[in-house]
Amino acid sequence: MSSDNSDGNLSVPLRNVLNSIQCIRDRVRDGESNESQGTFNLSNFWDTLNQAVKAVSQEATKLSLAFSRPPLPSVQDGEKLSESILKGVLTLSTVYYWLPKSQGVTLRRQVRDATVEVLEGVIQLLEVILSSPRQSLTQEQLTSTGGVWSACDRFVQLPQDNKAALLVVLTAQIGVVKDAIEEINQAVSEAQDPFSDVLDDDQDEDNPRGNRDTYWSERDRRVIDPCHGLMKAAAACLRKLASAVRANGDVGAPQSVAQLDDLADVSVEISPGVDDLALCLYPPMDYSGVENNVCKLAALLNKFLGMIRSSHVCGESELTWVQFLDGAVSHNLQKAKDLTAQDS
Repeated sequence: MSSDNSDGNLSVPLRNVLNSIQCIRDRVRDGESNESQGTFNLSNFWDTLNQAVKAVSQEATKLSLAFSRPPLPSVQDGEKLSESILKGVLTLSTVYYWLPKSQGVTLRRQVRDATVEVLEGVIQLLEVILSSPRQSLTQEQLTSTGGVWSACDRFVQLPQDNKAALLVVLTAQIGVVKDAIEEINQAVSEAQDPFSDVLDDDQDEDNPRGNRDTYWSERDRRVIDPCHGLMKAAAACLRKLASAVRANGDVGAPQSVAQLDDLADVSVEISPGVDDLALCLYPPMDYSGVENNVCKLAALLNKFLGMIRSSHVCGESELTWVQFLDGAVSHNLQKAKDLTAQDS
């Protein structure tokens, strides 16, 4: 058998399995879970899922090694390797579908994303093998193989239940909101001109930059204060909720699991709301735009606090800070509206 003929025949099973895994990836990304008819065992699910992930990692390694150096595998061995990686992927996707929504949409979403990441890693590896010269191990193939390993390793860090999944969401949101607040703090404290480090200021001393649109006026700075207060209230809401979930979060009852999902859905809206408000504070400040974003963020925080108040994570001790933050949101909202409504 000639090398060219062998190479061409080897491509057929690889391309077939590539197409199959792409279809599986799309179904996992967009599909629904199979709601369990009997009792669902979450511990058994994780054990089986981790075994399936380990098997995919091992099969991907075998596949990569087989095409990393001469001689190339025979057509028969190539077909076996393709069948083995496909079997591993099918098993992984099947086990993923075991996880019902009743265990939490937030949890299932994170398991889904991790599963898709593994499938996309295998797809990339197959594409690299098909497109690369097959007489040596390329850097691209090394990188793709490492990508599969990395995606598989992520599974040991996944949240094990919906309470932990919500905490993952909240931690991410807290980080984004903190960054937005620090950016505004830095811009306000460093200079009168927040764009001084990115705009050319090469005018002579007798003619300083005439474009006042790059500077905050005194009124602008007064408007920033309650907006900053509202952003800090948003950060406090997320931090306090995370503490309440750690202390009181329950995944034993369907209603509690659903409440955790609702809190996750609203919490992911907060950082975009904070970012929108922060961006409109930069000069030239449009007061109507500021008021619009202040009202949107305040309404979102009021909704969020109301959901926290009515959820199982809110006990008597949590009610104190919920009421305090509710008042802080109202105070900063009114102050911002008063300042933006003043005549220039």
